Amino acid sequence: MAGPGRIARKVVSAVLIVLACILVPVSVLTVWVHNIALDTDRYVETVGPLASDPAIEAAATNRIVQAVDVRFDGKQITADVAAWLQSQGLPPRAAQAVKGLAPQLDSAVSSATRKVATRFVESDRFENVWTTANRAAHAAVVHALTGEGRGAIGVKEGTVTLDVGAAVDRVKEDLVDAGVAPAEKIPEINKQMVLFQSDKLERMQSAAHALDVVGNWLPVLTVVIAAAGVLLAYRRRRALAKTALGAAFACLIVAIGLVVARRYYLDHLPPQVQSEAAAAAIFDQLLRFLRVSLRTVIVLGVVVALGAYLVGPGRWPRAVRSTSDRTADSVARWADTHGVHTGRVGTWTADYRRWLTIGVLLVLALLFALWNYPTVLTILLLVLIFLAVLAVIALLAATGRRTQATAPQEPAAPGSDQ
Repeated sequence: MAGPGRIARKVVSAVLIVLACILVPVSVLTVWVHNIALDTDRYVETVGPLASDPAIEAAATNRIVQAVDVRFDGKQITADVAAWLQSQGLPPRAAQAVKGLAPQLDSAVSSATRKVATRFVESDRFENVWTTANRAAHAAVVHALTGEGRGAIGVKEGTVTLDVGAAVDRVKEDLVDAGVAPAEKIPEINKQMVLFQSDKLERMQSAAHALDVVGNWLPVLTVVIAAAGVLLAYRRRRALAKTALGAAFACLIVAIGLVVARRYYLDHLPPQVQSEAAAAAIFDQLLRFLRVSLRTVIVLGVVVALGAYLVGPGRWPRAVRSTSDRTADSVARWADTHGVHTGRVGTWTADYRRWLTIGVLLVLALLFALWNYPTVLTILLLVLIFLAVLAVIALLAATGRRTQATAPQEPAAPGSDQ
């Protein structure tokens, strides 16, 4: 029975580890859906910088100019002026020259409109309009994933649009103030700016709904499955390293998939999207935290695997640990010759060095788990802290060993066995 039981344990462990590796990138997606796409403050913080993005500013300016569409008939105005001047005795050739100014008048009005629109878009007022529109309508978060768009953001048949009506109204006021009187007659027309369009949006909505239902429980379940797989393994250190590397590899595949998806999307933009640069900026900004999370998991997996390797019995790990201990012993000898002693602290550290190391590791792991939106820099910071604490523990343990080695032996009690 021992043989089949051992085989069954290995199989169950392997299945759990593979399942955990697959679930890691899925868990990252669920965290992104909850903490980015379905959180108003986080979403506004994410899309806020887009208001000052050059591509978004250019696209918004073009759309506002199109929506404003000042009804100024330069040809008719120049014809009327030429007719009046001719009635006052202006030669026909000169009157014809006046009529030829119509394109220049149209261009001047269009230029004035674009200047006002550009000045508005590049001002803080547009940033306020952008932020207010996204915050006031939390559908700006839900729309692309659940299809429940409302307010300034709308979703219909795979197309996500932003209503720039507020911006158009502000530009109309600025045009009137600048002396472009015809701007008062701008009609109420469609003022939608297409942000995103995809015939796969409906599928994305279904997937997002499923992820939303799973919620924040999936990451916890993934950790439990991974821990169970490692604990069931006979060689747990190797199992931990394989799990960490497998999770990192799975996230790497998803990260590469995002790059491919971005390129495919930009290469197949539909006519409804006015600006490829704006579409790219929105795509990149919305997925920025997802990319950061994937990179964080990849680096974390590599760090955990490397740590599992360094505590192993291999020749290189033993050499690293031996070098570290020799260095600590050298420092301890130097400190002893200079009258620096750690007393009971050093001897206690030498006796409980392993447990101290495990305790510090658990504290840092807990700190990482409680860290809001950790990044690669977070991991590097925690690793540096861990290495620094390990160095302190190694030095204290070295001084403790030296104290124990140099301490005088107590004489044996009379009559005791020798």
